Amino acid sequence: MGRITILLLLFIMIFTEVSNAQKIRGITMQWRIGAQLPGNNGLNNSIGFAGPVTGVHQNMLLVAGGANFPDSMPWLGGKKKYYDDVYMFSKKDGHISPHSKRYKLPEAIAYSANCSTSKGIFYGGGENEKGISKKTGLLIWDNKKDSLHIKSLPDLPLPLTNASCTHAGNIVYIAGGETTDAVSDIFLKLDLNNSNDGWKQLASLPKQISHAVMLAQLIGRKNCIYLFGGRKKNAGGISDLYNSVFEFDARKNKWEQKESIPYSLSAGTGITTGTNNFLLFGGDKGQTFNQTEKLIDAISREKNENLKQELNRQKIELQTKHPGFSNDVLLYNVITNKWSVVGAIPFDTPVTTTACFWDKDIVIPNGEIKAGVRTPQLLIGNLISK
Repeated sequence: MGRITILLLLFIMIFTEVSNAQKIRGITMQWRIGAQLPGNNGLNNSIGFAGPVTGVHQNMLLVAGGANFPDSMPWLGGKKKYYDDVYMFSKKDGHISPHSKRYKLPEAIAYSANCSTSKGIFYGGGENEKGISKKTGLLIWDNKKDSLHIKSLPDLPLPLTNASCTHAGNIVYIAGGETTDAVSDIFLKLDLNNSNDGWKQLASLPKQISHAVMLAQLIGRKNCIYLFGGRKKNAGGISDLYNSVFEFDARKNKWEQKESIPYSLSAGTGITTGTNNFLLFGGDKGQTFNQTEKLIDAISREKNENLKQELNRQKIELQTKHPGFSNDVLLYNVITNKWSVVGAIPFDTPVTTTACFWDKDIVIPNGEIKAGVRTPQLLIGNLISK
């Protein structure tokens, strides 16, 4: 074999390895930046938001609310700002365009639980400058009138932020989340067809969880809800990080533990695909997160001012050099109860946002890509199952 042929083969192997397409276990995924959130106040692009209300209704993608640090990073004294803006995007022949109209939420909100349903994009709880919310609602896009309607729904029984959300048909489920002074194990459902009946409490979660991914799957004739990973902030300020997986059988009103995620993971995103699979995208494995918490705890207990300043310097350096979050794509099969890594997203992969289907594409809009840093990008993943 000639030298040129060998070099050509090596080039093909390297190109294949770094390609944006992943072809593993019958799944092919290709990722691209579909669009960016437009800016305000004369800016071409936004700096992006963490914890936005996101979803698709009537083929219109909505990105609403969220929070960021417009002036400075939080470890340098920057103040978090919450928003009420609603951005909309349409898609035609694969091309994504921002809608010319702008709307406002009833109030600024971030870190709500949200999911896309046939009746609209549900959102519940979250937080703003006033504190944690228990309000819920639907964002309903009307194609005929080219307008957005926001419908109020019954309040949650308690204020929650960073809770998890999914739906099975017209039943919306909310799990866990943070209250003003603790992490919750509450599990609730609301029938969107009979919303006046209010929220019904189901079997409590096996443990207190926030920042988890929750997805639904129809297995045979039963609806099952899956709760992946998450974390729990403790009274001492150091969080427990979870790799646990729990399945809820709606007929039995019972939770069952399943095969754990290969590593602890919180604040990621995911989708249900096919009849047996879930895909999880990115997430925070927690190493830097826990290190930061330990430094904050040490600073609060240190009496020596010089040592306190040194610990604070270490915290600032750790946050400034934050490596970003996982870009793994994980697949969980409910039949085999097994996990596998099926690829990687070749871009900064956001946390504290919500992935959803947009036609046949997966969209991960905005979110946080490093500590304190948001992205205005709409990540688009093309999924082909073989």
